[in-house]
Amino acid sequence: MPKDTVSIPIERIAASIYLIRGEKVMLDRDLADIYGVKAIALRQQVRRNPDRFPPDFMFQLNEAEVGALVSQNVIPSRQVLGGALPLAFTQEGIAMLSSVLRSPRAVQVNIAVMRTFVRLRQMLATNEDLARKVAEHDRQIANLYAHVERLLRLPEPAKNPIGFRLYEQEED
Repeated sequence: MPKDTVSIPIERIAASIYLIRGEKVMLDRDLADIYGVKAIALRQQVRRNPDRFPPDFMFQLNEAEVGALVSQNVIPSRQVLGGALPLAFTQEGIAMLSSVLRSPRAVQVNIAVMRTFVRLRQMLATNEDLARKVAEHDRQIANLYAHVERLLRLPEPAKNPIGFRLYEQEED
C-alpha cells in the first residue's frame, strides 16, 4: 500500500450518512473530520466554488432539520456545529469536493466515500429483493389461509344412518 493511501473504515463513513430531505447525505463537519481539515475551511472552499455545488449536490440544513438531528442524537448538541447551519452533501457533492479540496488525502477519502455509497446501495437493493420475496411469501400464506377458512365454513353433508330403518305404517 503506498504511503499516501488513507485507510478509513467503511463503518465510520456509513455511520456519517444520514437521510435528509429524502437524500442520503453527509454533513460538512463529518466530511471535514474524515478529510482531515477544519469544517470552516471546507465550507470556505465550497463558498468559493458555488458553481460546482448546485442544490442537488449540496444544501444547507434549516433550523428544524438541525433540531431533528439533535433530538435524534445524531449530533449531541447545536454547539457541535459551531454556530453555523451545516451543509449537507449528496454523493455527487462529495465527489465534487475532491476537486476543491486538492490533496492526496482528499482523493483517497473520496474513493473510500464513493465505495461506501455503492456498498450501501447494493445492500439496499438486496434488502428490497428480500422484502419483495417475503411479501410474496406472506401473500401466498394469506391466500392459503383464506382457502382453509372457506373449507371450514362449508356445511357438513347430511349423514344417512347406516343399517336398516323400520318404517311404521300410519293407521287410518
